[in-house]
Amino acid sequence: MKLPYGGKEIIVDIPDDNLCQVMSPKAHEPLANLDEALRRSISNPWGQPPPWEWIRPSDRVLILTDDNTRLTPTRRLLPPLLDVLRDCGVPREGISILMALGTHRPMTRKEMEAKVGEEVFKAHKVFNHEWRDPKQLVDMGLSEQGTPIMVNKVALEADVIIGIGAIVPHHISGFSGSSKIVQPGICGEVTTAETHLLSTRGEDTLLGSEDNPVRREMDEIARRVGMRTILNVVMTSGGEIAGVFFGETKAAFREGVKLAKEIYGIPLNETPDIVIANSFPCEIDFWQSHKSLYPAAKMVRRGGAIVILTPAPEGVSPVHGSILGFAGLPAEKIEEAYREGKIRSGVAAALAIAWAKVRQKATVIMVSEGIGRKEKELLGFLHARDVNEALRMAFKSQGKEARVSVLTHAPETLPLDQRFTEDGSTGTLSFREPERH
Repeated sequence: MKLPYGGKEIIVDIPDDNLCQVMSPKAHEPLANLDEALRRSISNPWGQPPPWEWIRPSDRVLILTDDNTRLTPTRRLLPPLLDVLRDCGVPREGISILMALGTHRPMTRKEMEAKVGEEVFKAHKVFNHEWRDPKQLVDMGLSEQGTPIMVNKVALEADVIIGIGAIVPHHISGFSGSSKIVQPGICGEVTTAETHLLSTRGEDTLLGSEDNPVRREMDEIARRVGMRTILNVVMTSGGEIAGVFFGETKAAFREGVKLAKEIYGIPLNETPDIVIANSFPCEIDFWQSHKSLYPAAKMVRRGGAIVILTPAPEGVSPVHGSILGFAGLPAEKIEEAYREGKIRSGVAAALAIAWAKVRQKATVIMVSEGIGRKEKELLGFLHARDVNEALRMAFKSQGKEARVSVLTHAPETLPLDQRFTEDGSTGTLSFREPERH
């Protein structure tokens, strides 16, 4: 079996008697005419009037877009949107574009130009969210769930905010997209830390849960900041656009999730003993490719093994390297250390807790050229030189008759359970809403 990996293909040798399922996003036809689809979507928004009925020439428009850790083809989405804004009478100098980094590293000038396109980059102010600089953030008080809201001041100076992003299953918010471009996109680290920690309260991740405490918190923060409109896409596994969704943040998001579930939701045949989770297309660093862990953890047998494949050329994280000092601890010890001030980064603590909870369910074996043996051990993972050595290690612990499932695009795969859940409906693997503290 061949898997996409770091710009090439790697071969995985699994005996036929052991292989139970290969899971990939479903094939879907891309939009035949993207520009026409965008114009049609913007002219007929979900849940709100078309832009020319409410955007004024004097409005200061701020467009939020995700960064280069996401595959959203912003450079293809911006021109039709900018054309509409100019038709509304908004001059070029009235439109700026903010890179919603969350707590990622700043994008370089070259990366920003590639993300938005050369012409757009030259015509408009394009800049990074400076989440480390307190002077760039405004304190908006507490959310309904008690989270301190620190947000980029530029957003509060805008009259119109439009968020660009992609909708894909996500372990923290259920699905990416919509209000996630505000929180964590343009918020301070303390805000992001608390929403990330909120996602770790339950026994399982929120992957594939459309309505959950984190999503509700993100929606509240986006509303208070003033973002009412999104332009979101759902993409095929080949990196093309399957659907575009423009309009009110919740209404357009709901429609996009329907298509995302159709493409990324894959029914389980059985519960495997071993899951091979390939991080493609999220391969930059482990801060991005850790998304491979959660669909694997949802489907693997308790006590089983997960093999993570990721090239991770930028290592664990070029920004959050301190995580190696505590990532291998048990989940409860990590949060305790954060609350006591022994861990400074709440975002890193939250991800480390999520990784620790995966380890509670299954052994994790990592294959990565960008992450060395020592770093893997500090993450609480086992080291393997290549995927076939990792598979031999997994069979040794699980038995020669162990059943193996493969996730070819793990970050974009949503395992679906065909059995009935507690509320009598079928869908994603069981989710219980976390208790609030």
